[in-house]
Amino acid sequence: MEVYAEYSHAIASVVIFTLIVLVMAPFSALAKQGKGLAPGATPEQDYADKAYRLNRAYLNGTETLPAFLTVTVAAILLGASPFWVNLLASVALLARIVMLVVHLRGIGRPNSGLRSVFYVLGWACMVILGLMSLVAAF
Repeated sequence: MEVYAEYSHAIASVVIFTLIVLVMAPFSALAKQGKGLAPGATPEQDYADKAYRLNRAYLNGTETLPAFLTVTVAAILLGASPFWVNLLASVALLARIVMLVVHLRGIGRPNSGLRSVFYVLGWACMVILGLMSLVAAF
């Protein structure tokens, strides 16, 4: 297990991201319930609506978490550079947290705004982690 200790920031990033998504689930459900929506329903697509933003942030997290987990764990298991894996996973997590705050507070425009910038930053970190994994595999 000592080899995995070198990846502690990356592992913690995956766990923290997972916990954020898990914590958001009941809040998203309660917001939808407060609007009288059936389980599984989504609020009307209105960025001014806090319930919509909360639900969209939760769904975005659930959509992104599998990719983040996959490329991070693959990079760790294949022995990619611990420095870069830790840095990229940590930056991806921070970008997701900032994106979440921006999204929940409704800061900026719904499209091509600050939220999109942080989404792309996290996405780019994950792409690089994936490429590093492939290089390490071969």
